[in-house]
Amino acid sequence: MNRIRVAIQKSGRLSDKSLALLQSCGLRFARSKDKLYWYGKDFPIDLLLVRDDDIPRLLLDGVCELGIVGENIAEEVMRESNGGEGLDQLRKLSFGGCRLSLAVPEGALIRSAADLDGRRIATSYPALTKSILSERGINAETVKFTGSVEIAPGLGTADAISDLVSTGTTLRANHLVELEVLFESTAALYGQTGGLSEEKQIMLDRLLARLDGVLLAAESKYVMLHAPRDAVEEITRLLPGAENPSLMNLEGDPDKVALHAVCREAVFWEHLEALKGVGASAILVLPVEKMLG
Repeated sequence: MNRIRVAIQKSGRLSDKSLALLQSCGLRFARSKDKLYWYGKDFPIDLLLVRDDDIPRLLLDGVCELGIVGENIAEEVMRESNGGEGLDQLRKLSFGGCRLSLAVPEGALIRSAADLDGRRIATSYPALTKSILSERGINAETVKFTGSVEIAPGLGTADAISDLVSTGTTLRANHLVELEVLFESTAALYGQTGGLSEEKQIMLDRLLARLDGVLLAAESKYVMLHAPRDAVEEITRLLPGAENPSLMNLEGDPDKVALHAVCREAVFWEHLEALKGVGASAILVLPVEKMLG
């Protein structure tokens, strides 16, 4: 079957953004009755909607070719199953950011990760936690929790926890303090390590080109302005992440040009003020919907 299957989270913090990202790449899908398998309409790419911790396993088992999942989940499954190998990270994505951190009860006489040597750590990520600590020479016992990890110290089950942290609100509510960050994570697109057929590889290359365009557009701005001819070089230097701009003559004003440029970095008010300071006027900053380099 010369179709590519992409596994994404069926519900949760990555679900909507994963689907929106694929749709931004021009993919449209027909939903099945059980809503777990969506058939690609205009492009031979189908969706599997599954639990997030099933996504790396489906890739490792060859059930699907691609998957969008948090790096924390992928690393946990790979270190648990394959010693940290078995999946290729094709693209790091710009959403789903979090961190896997150690946390201890307020007032605990634990000042660093090294103080957890020989102690018990409750976590939903035992393989990843133990692997990172072992690399640092810390021999701690991990206790697997699949629910509310933050209650473990209060129950006397563990001396510390290793859990995902976004804002720290849950830690504070349970009288825990963040000790150390073990692993920074974001959503990523993963693929199988094994080779694809030539036809599937062509489809994957097309999808990745579209994806790169979407990701680049999200970080880019289109800047238009009027510039004195003798200030074009200085204005170009001030534009963040811009390549050579396009210049057009202004009707009735031979001393100025219209300058258009794509800025591949954030454009802040400070940039606009600096541009105005060297003579730019009529400055417009517009979002970029799609790009294909």
